[in-house]
Amino acid sequence: MFEFKRVYMVGIGGIGMSALAQLLVHQGKEVSGSDREESPVTSMLAEKGINVSIGHDKCLIPADTEFLIYSDAVPAENVERAGAREMAIPELSYFEALGEISKNVRTIAVAGTHGKTTTTGMLAKILQRAGKEPMAIVGSIVKDFNSNFLPGGPDLLVVEACEYRDHLLKLSPEILVITNVELDHTDYFPDLAALKQTFRTAAERVPAHGAIVTNPNDPIIADVIQGVSARVDDFTQENVPALGLIGEFNRDNARAAAAAARVAFPTLKQSAIDDALAHFQGSWRRFEYKGETQSGALVFDDYAHHPTAIAKTIEAAREKFPGKRIIIAFHPHLYSRTRDFMGAFAKALATADEVILAPIYAAREHSIPGISSHALAEKVSALGTPAQALDSLHEVYLHFSRTSHLAPRTLLITMGAGDIYKVADQIVDV
Repeated sequence: MFEFKRVYMVGIGGIGMSALAQLLVHQGKEVSGSDREESPVTSMLAEKGINVSIGHDKCLIPADTEFLIYSDAVPAENVERAGAREMAIPELSYFEALGEISKNVRTIAVAGTHGKTTTTGMLAKILQRAGKEPMAIVGSIVKDFNSNFLPGGPDLLVVEACEYRDHLLKLSPEILVITNVELDHTDYFPDLAALKQTFRTAAERVPAHGAIVTNPNDPIIADVIQGVSARVDDFTQENVPALGLIGEFNRDNARAAAAAARVAFPTLKQSAIDDALAHFQGSWRRFEYKGETQSGALVFDDYAHHPTAIAKTIEAAREKFPGKRIIIAFHPHLYSRTRDFMGAFAKALATADEVILAPIYAAREHSIPGISSHALAEKVSALGTPAQALDSLHEVYLHFSRTSHLAPRTLLITMGAGDIYKVADQIVDV
């Protein structure tokens, strides 16, 4: 892979793929690619001079392409992947390519069910502020970098590592950060034991001279790291400054980032850590302030799509904005996740004052009979919180553009892993 100069990327608009595209350009390679639709990420790539085509067609692959990298969401029968095979162009998936890079550079991987994006961004900023010149791949657009990629020197890589389909195991980290472990991705992991095994395997692969930064007092984590050869560092012992981000979960993210930075560079000054964390601005879709409606309601957008993340975000919002009436516009992600956590979703959403549900964002799945936003709305309502399901994102927008309950004392949070953020953008334009 490292010998090739010209690379084509299928699904280049994905949050990881787009960061990898920037990294490859940073390494001097010629990169182009395609995605099925325009997005803020494809626009960002275009602004950086990377040629992005919208739509998939094998004719889009330049004749001199030497290597193809595809998003893990792109199937083998994709016309461009099939065309590349006809052209005898070798290919790797995103995580396979990232794994090859990881083998040749000192790598700090940040994993966990919750908080890995923010922790990765914080860690990258600490190391940048300390003059360590990290390259970083983050699972969102970090406001401090105005990108999901931070260019740096060739010797240090900070990367967000996803556990889904064991993608984490493609990496070769010297330092592994595990923020927490909770059952998710139930379309792949049948139970918590299977998920724990993936994290256990990742922890066991960290070399003896490396380190695992985590909370060893958490009983699930304690089981995951039992018998590892690398040393274990407890991030809960870190003292961090006041943050610009809300919630105790973000303070935990900051502790993990600070501990990882200190493990990587033991002589790092506390002032560099504190300064970076205190001024960290956050990232796209992590309780991101979008603006106000004409009636004066505050609008935020958040990526939370797991019951725990939803509950903690609502709790933190109440802490930050006491007295506000909190309305959640939620876009459930995946039929399997909605089915398997239906009760937990209802309990988490019911901590808001009102809930509006968009149709389930199917992503890679087909519908499951009996599983719908209407079913979830019924369960939320049964817990005493008014909830209703609407039949499209446009109807969600129309609901908020027509109703008068978005008063100055209201806090509206659009929430979910789909494209519910577009409603937030529309609402503040009303």
